Amino acid sequence: WETCWFKVELSIPPAWAGREVHFVWESDGEGMVWQDAQPVQGLTKEGEKTSYILTRSLKESEPHSLTLYVELACNGLFGAGKGSMIAPPDPDRRVTLNKAELVVFNRDVYELLVDLEILLDMAQLLGEENQRSFQALYTANQMVNVCDVTDPSTFPAARDLAAAIFSQRNGESQHTIHAMGHCHIDSAWLWPYEETIRKCARSWVTVVHLMEHNPELTFACSQLGLTPVPWQAQQFQWVRSCYPGLYARIQRLAAKGQFIPVGGTWVEMDGNLPSGESMVRQFLQGQRFFQEQFGRICTEFWLPDTFGYSAQLPQLMRGSGIRRFLTQKLSWNLVNSFPHHTFFWEGIDGSQVLTHFPPGDSYGMQGRVAEVLKTVKNNKDKGRVNHSAFLFGFGDGGGGPTQKMLDRMKRMRDTDGLPRVQISTPDQLFSVLEKESSQLCTWVGELFLELHNGTYTTQAQIKKGNRECERVLHDVEVLSSLAVAQDSAFQYPASQLQQLWRLLLLNQFHDVLPGSCIQLVVEDALQYYTEIRRAGARLQQEAVQCLCRDLLQPQACSTHSSLVLNTLAWERTEVIASPGPGGTETLALVTVPSMGYALVQEPFVPPQPVAVRKQEDGSITMENGVIAVCLDTMGRLTSLQLLDSGRSSVPDGCYANQFALFDDVPLYWDAWDVMDYHLQTRKPVTTLLQPLEITLAGGLRGSVSFSLQVGKSSTLTQEIILDAMCPYLRFLTQVEWKEAHKFLKVEFPVQVRSTNATYEIQFGHLQRPTHWNTSWDWARFEVWAHKWLDLSEHGFGVALLNDCKYGASAHRNVLSLSL
Repeated sequence: WETCWFKVELSIPPAWAGREVHFVWESDGEGMVWQDAQPVQGLTKEGEKTSYILTRSLKESEPHSLTLYVELACNGLFGAGKGSMIAPPDPDRRVTLNKAELVVFNRDVYELLVDLEILLDMAQLLGEENQRSFQALYTANQMVNVCDVTDPSTFPAARDLAAAIFSQRNGESQHTIHAMGHCHIDSAWLWPYEETIRKCARSWVTVVHLMEHNPELTFACSQLGLTPVPWQAQQFQWVRSCYPGLYARIQRLAAKGQFIPVGGTWVEMDGNLPSGESMVRQFLQGQRFFQEQFGRICTEFWLPDTFGYSAQLPQLMRGSGIRRFLTQKLSWNLVNSFPHHTFFWEGIDGSQVLTHFPPGDSYGMQGRVAEVLKTVKNNKDKGRVNHSAFLFGFGDGGGGPTQKMLDRMKRMRDTDGLPRVQISTPDQLFSVLEKESSQLCTWVGELFLELHNGTYTTQAQIKKGNRECERVLHDVEVLSSLAVAQDSAFQYPASQLQQLWRLLLLNQFHDVLPGSCIQLVVEDALQYYTEIRRAGARLQQEAVQCLCRDLLQPQACSTHSSLVLNTLAWERTEVIASPGPGGTETLALVTVPSMGYALVQEPFVPPQPVAVRKQEDGSITMENGVIAVCLDTMGRLTSLQLLDSGRSSVPDGCYANQFALFDDVPLYWDAWDVMDYHLQTRKPVTTLLQPLEITLAGGLRGSVSFSLQVGKSSTLTQEIILDAMCPYLRFLTQVEWKEAHKFLKVEFPVQVRSTNATYEIQFGHLQRPTHWNTSWDWARFEVWAHKWLDLSEHGFGVALLNDCKYGASAHRNVLSLSL
């Protein structure tokens, strides 16, 4: 991930007067040309950018000798992997400079070749039933006959023949394609956060250079937020600090309406896993940046590459001033083809947003005839709307549009037989779609991607860090708000919290939180979580010191009292553990009011203590007057009763808390995918390392523990805890994971019958079927949830809660959590 610099001294021969002169550079690594201390051109072989134009017509007055610098990175457009595009970095990879030349560029030959490319594509792709295909074919044939490659004076006549075809116009009813330059840059993926700084600069400076010679070009820039190191802000901010000259050029083009920031969020976050509050902060930080930097908020939410979209997003969009949404990822569905490209999407509260999927099913078009024809043919809303988006430019690893893409589309601007292609903007597209929207259909609920289900579970430490840090920031804000309310002298830590939130939001990027990134990015993400926890703990301590200053004085309470805080919005009665003498723990049953605190001096005595008993067969029973459980020697629940109901939750002959191991060999990508056929490889985990034994005999708390061997070389240790007055059983699970291509789950069969299970999502819940009646049902064999999933029938139900997991399923009567 390092770069090296080349000093390039050029001397253009005087004999090249009047010619177009290029500096050609071809290498395996991404490069950047600098001239006069400013970046001027990105160089990327995979992005078809291998030359820098020195002059379009060499004049005698122009300098013939000049010095350039090329910064060459030791990675390509898609990282530094070996072999396939998606691969981890190869430490032995070498970058080769293949070509560095000063050349004369023959513009006439180039234009002739682009003409022929478009005509031949029309001849091949329009079909034998279309007379335009024959007109294009015969015109191309005439051009070959007219053109003498050794005599440039014959080129204009050949080009005139092509121009005659391209100037024949469409009828009024022809479909209109709204073409927009685009460059999707993953904030981290096959490269670390820091490399994205250079990727943005290479891509954006190339776009700016193109705009200065193609004033009609528009560019939708959808990635605002990126923090390469702690406390730095958005991509625009660090481009301003690292490349101030480039940033000034971007600002001028943004004011002219060519460089168009879109998106509305801090980063292109994962669309499923961030909490509701995190998603609100994504929009808050993104929209605030738009307002500060460009004088307006964004009206389009732009999220083309994330792995599904929560049913809560429409409400959050509307609350953030956004009424339009663009993506294309559902074209990746493995089972069902999504039935619309333009439609209204309705969230769980009834909020609606106008949604558009580019019918070409890509955000990286290259302006080819095949792509514009696919855009029209593939459109599932023909007759309802007559306009669609066409995003062109190399993406994922950056790159963006090229001159050749623009030149192709200029020839297709309004050519009979092809759809109209106009350079446009997101606002122009959505404005015309809004006018045509009276016949559009409505999709209600989540936009579930039938692929990449493994991202709900991959990289467990990232998932755990995200959930913990969301809790930390929640608690800091609650306690700091209470401290301000009590003492106006307390300084609310607004700037520190914004820095911590931005760091957390960065890690919610759609290849970081899902775990579909290289190990170097994982290490960065885990370090950021550590920093959030450390800073959050300090801010919590400061808020508590202010809030409870008098109670924390030694004379204010006895040595046996404890200060207990509750940052949730309901009164809680729970058993707490505090450090005791000699490394022991002291337990107390306490009641603390909602969003408040209590000084506990005399522990509350429960009406019924926890009883833990070992049976003759080695099984153990636990009971607290609310629930009663029976566990076998392998820690599996054979009985779980809610005593008031007199009803057992575990079906006869079944085991709950059953760990199961599955083969995980997906069709495509390891980190992203788990396939439905993995369910056919289920193997219950039954190898006991340490049988069930009592660790706390009861009173305020009872607990038992056991250990299992998982697979060939992994171990699992679990402590099962029942507290006094508690209506739920807790499982503290530790896994030492050393398996490859395996998937560990824990299953809870329950004696409940319902055709739908309920899953927590952002600020609400969602129901999904427990049966596989249709292909839409069984495609959701592995789904995501936040803190709980529930299976209930009238008057009775069972819920499975977690503190750091997202992958889950509920098939028939079995609740399953993916570990």
